[in-house]
Amino acid sequence: MTYPGFQIMRRLTYFIPAALLVLLASGCQPAASSSNEIVIGHFGSMTGSEATFGQSTDNGIKLAVDEINEAGGIDGKKVRLITYDDKGDAREAGTAVTRLTTKDGVAAVLGEVASGLSLAGAPVCQESGIPMISPSSTNPKVTEIGDMIFRVCFIDPFQGSVCAKFAREHEGLKAGKAAILTDQASPYSVGLQEEFEKAFEKLGGKVVSKQTYQGGDQDFSAQLTAIRSSEPDIIFVPGYYTDVGNVALQARKLGLATPMLGGDGWDSSKLGEIAGGAIDGCFYSNHYSHEDPNPRVQEFIKKYSERHQQTPDGLAALGYDAARILFEAIRRAKSTEGKTLAAELAKTKDFDGVTGKISIDGDRNAIKSAVILEMKDGKPKYVTTIQPGA
Repeated sequence: MTYPGFQIMRRLTYFIPAALLVLLASGCQPAASSSNEIVIGHFGSMTGSEATFGQSTDNGIKLAVDEINEAGGIDGKKVRLITYDDKGDAREAGTAVTRLTTKDGVAAVLGEVASGLSLAGAPVCQESGIPMISPSSTNPKVTEIGDMIFRVCFIDPFQGSVCAKFAREHEGLKAGKAAILTDQASPYSVGLQEEFEKAFEKLGGKVVSKQTYQGGDQDFSAQLTAIRSSEPDIIFVPGYYTDVGNVALQARKLGLATPMLGGDGWDSSKLGEIAGGAIDGCFYSNHYSHEDPNPRVQEFIKKYSERHQQTPDGLAALGYDAARILFEAIRRAKSTEGKTLAAELAKTKDFDGVTGKISIDGDRNAIKSAVILEMKDGKPKYVTTIQPGA
């Protein structure tokens, strides 16, 4: 997933020199953790317009930390988590990761959900030689930063093809014509739109309208009116739940009843709260379903729900899986030295996660399945699972 940040690359050019200044100003190596603990860091959007992303991820990570510590830790050492709020801002994300790597002495960094923010933090980890695992940044560019950067979620070329395949083949849709409404300021939205369009046309479909908006916009009437006139069978909206909810409301007010389809950026309990019945009958791709009967999934849901009085979303599940994969790698490595730990992370194969079987490929991306969910009565319901290579 990416974040609808503005001018990401421009921000990075400002940020990297600042990070170097922080490192030089410290005048010393990162503070070492005590001999009986392993310190890990997390940076996420704990506040801001998409705060549920960071909060859910942090809750999932904390659950994994508590479980490992209750079981005696890793080789007798307890795990300590340090979380910083990046407020959904690329500059803040870079600063947070710099602090984790130069001041806090972390063995590894978990984060971010948003690809734009992972792109801000990843260069710091790469330069510092400290592994970073993104739970849910789906833009391919994230792991291209270098050999210390990993992810446990699928990437957008797969997610785009999953959505296109579902649109073309699902009984009740069989979409021949698609319209697309893209957040032009979001790397996530733009990248996912490109992958969906390529796959949809390769499968014989036709894109009949392409409209854009900018994250945070309140009025979508002009774009939706243009889409309505193109008479699509499906509207692909690869955005975030805050915008998607408003799009759904305005589409229905304009008499546009065409089903909408999106990616994992829809995954928040707030989507149903914002859109109400306007989002019912719409679909999105995601990393797991809370309706999965797998005992491992249901045990996770039980523990999470007892703590937070809500059903965990896909971000919570990915945060939990990212932390557990990291702990297993530390256990195998018998070390928290950066290169050694990264080598063990790269060996991850068929990890039995809440979000499915996870293997890390040669580009440090996860090979795993995706699910399609349908919104019914404001809540996501399982429809189908699509495997890699399907």
